[in-house]
Amino acid sequence: MSNSKLFMFEKPLGMRDTLPSLYEAKQNVKNTMTAEISQWGYQFMETPTLEYYETVGEASAILDQQLFKLLDQQGHTLVLRPDMTAPIARVAASRLLNEGYPQRLAYSANVFRAQQNEAGRPAEFEQIGVECIGDRSISADAEMIALLVALLKNTGLSTFTVAIGHIGFLQEIFLDIVGNEERAATLRRYLYEKNYVGYREHVKNLPLSSIDKKRLLSLLTLRGDSSNIELAKEVLDGDAGKKAVKELEQLWTMLEAYGVAEFVKLDLNIVSHMSYYTGIVFEAYAGNIGFPIGNGGRYDKLFQKFNREKSATGFGIHLDRLLEAKGVKKAEVKIHGVLFSQERREEAIAFATSKREAGEKVIVQDIAGVENVDACTASFSEVTFFLGKARKESEA
Repeated sequence: MSNSKLFMFEKPLGMRDTLPSLYEAKQNVKNTMTAEISQWGYQFMETPTLEYYETVGEASAILDQQLFKLLDQQGHTLVLRPDMTAPIARVAASRLLNEGYPQRLAYSANVFRAQQNEAGRPAEFEQIGVECIGDRSISADAEMIALLVALLKNTGLSTFTVAIGHIGFLQEIFLDIVGNEERAATLRRYLYEKNYVGYREHVKNLPLSSIDKKRLLSLLTLRGDSSNIELAKEVLDGDAGKKAVKELEQLWTMLEAYGVAEFVKLDLNIVSHMSYYTGIVFEAYAGNIGFPIGNGGRYDKLFQKFNREKSATGFGIHLDRLLEAKGVKKAEVKIHGVLFSQERREEAIAFATSKREAGEKVIVQDIAGVENVDACTASFSEVTFFLGKARKESEA
């Protein structure tokens, strides 16, 4: 058998088909979120699916081996966009640079990340998200989290949690205790993988004083409500860490003003794979999903890759994970079926047109083109026949 025959019904690694019922469910959730995002004053935009590797590809925090690369006819290396933050930063750093006020931008788009094996992780998935560019205040971080909570509530998600951390807090402690970036990166990797057992074992084997080991191990307990912000002060020495804790205190007060503090918990172990994050970071969890359904944070240094200085914060929601957390597998689609015989075609079309104008979804089907009438009519929520000289209606 030839290779072309072998792969006739296969898809590339990590790619998915979205069948009509799931597509409809996804569209309903997406419409709910885009409406809410627009009400918060964010404007939607689009960027190309293909970007230059030397700009967006390198600015993105996605690992190089996860990029889909190809060459254009001029020999330039292109990438399928691996995230939306870097492309929007490219636009904001050029065409929107001279706007004198914070830009609030939104997107709904597919992104692409190559996977070495399936393991439940798609290589193409849809994100919906926002970016607030040009606002360095903690108010912008609070707005991000409040908007994320509003979106998850509006989709009908019953229970969820938004965990909040701070990159500066962890970085301060790790560099202070272990002394260099390489050792700090090892500690961060354990936390990123949520391998807390491995983290404990690694810390116990480090050539450190018992006091420093205790400080590193105490990080694992800094999770929960706002009282843990006070406890965090006990493991800090440097100015950067103290600044991080002050920002978290300000943030919590603002989230209480938004009325969303009940959905939020502190987690000072959060480490993102996005290397451009510089301050407050957050992740949303729901259901039994092992990965965040949404995540975001402050990324004040990303614009340096485009030779610009801009503060920014934002988040993205993984649409498929959100649907999985909601337990949505398909949507109930109500379609009115109109079956006709040739002599009553015009009457059937006129009837269907009036129903569509009233907001119904209607299929007009020539009965001569149907192999199994019973199976066909069973697929509709309502059926109207235009056969022979008389019209009859029935419920499917």
